[in-house]
Amino acid sequence: MTQLRRDQGFAMVSAIFLMVVLALLGALMVSMSNTQQTSAVRDTLGTRAYYAARAGIEWGAYRALQGGSCLASAALPGAVAATGFSVQVTCSATTHNEGGADFSVYQITSTASTGTLGQHDHAERQLQAVVSTP
Repeated sequence: MTQLRRDQGFAMVSAIFLMVVLALLGALMVSMSNTQQTSAVRDTLGTRAYYAARAGIEWGAYRALQGGSCLASAALPGAVAATGFSVQVTCSATTHNEGGADFSVYQITSTASTGTLGQHDHAERQLQAVVSTP
C-alpha cells in the first residue's frame, strides 16, 4: 500500500513534460515556416528587381544605339514602373577616334528599387553595361 502512494502523480509529470516538448516543437516549426516564407519573398523581389534593372539597360542601349541619344539621367517609362519598381537609368557617352573613324562608347547604369530601405519589402539591383557604335 505504501508503494502505491509513491507512484501516484508520475503520469501527470510525464504528461506535462510531453506537452511542453510538443509545444516547443510546434513553435519551432512555425518560426521556421515564417523564416522560409520571408526568404522566398525576398528572393522573388530580388529577381524582379534584377529584371527591372535589365529592362532599364536594354532601354538605355536602344536609345543610345538607335537614336544616338544618351540622356544623363532618366526614369524608365510606364511599363516597368507599373510593376512597382522605380528604374533610374544614367548614361554617359564618350567619342573616340581610331584609325580615322569616330565611334561613340556609352556607359549605361540602371538601378531598380522597390520598398523602403531597411524594411523586409526592400529590393534593389544595379546593372551596368558598355555599348558602342560600330
